Amino acid sequence: MQSLKVTLATLTTGLLLALVLTMGSTAHGESLDTDTGSAMLTGGDRPSRGMTMQKVQADWGQPAMRRAPVGEPPITRWEYPEFVVYFEHNRVIHAVLKRGSAG
Repeated sequence: MQSLKVTLATLTTGLLLALVLTMGSTAHGESLDTDTGSAMLTGGDRPSRGMTMQKVQADWGQPAMRRAPVGEPPITRWEYPEFVVYFEHNRVIHAVLKRGSAG
């Protein structure tokens, strides 16, 4: 009988752990706050991670504003009317909606 109690306790603990891990993995997207806005990153009509500066410019045109690279590695910021794109060297690392944009 003692062995059965230990087995049930182990099984219950395992099921509880699996439930908690499953619940934690259901959230999608990444929240990112910046000085220009806050957005839930879920894709959509803005550049995706890894795109080159040339591809972004070809797909979305000239940005309204380009900020000079800062730091090491150099981080560059391009601002469009609806979103802001952050590059490391010449590759997109984040693209976030501006505050109030519907996306």
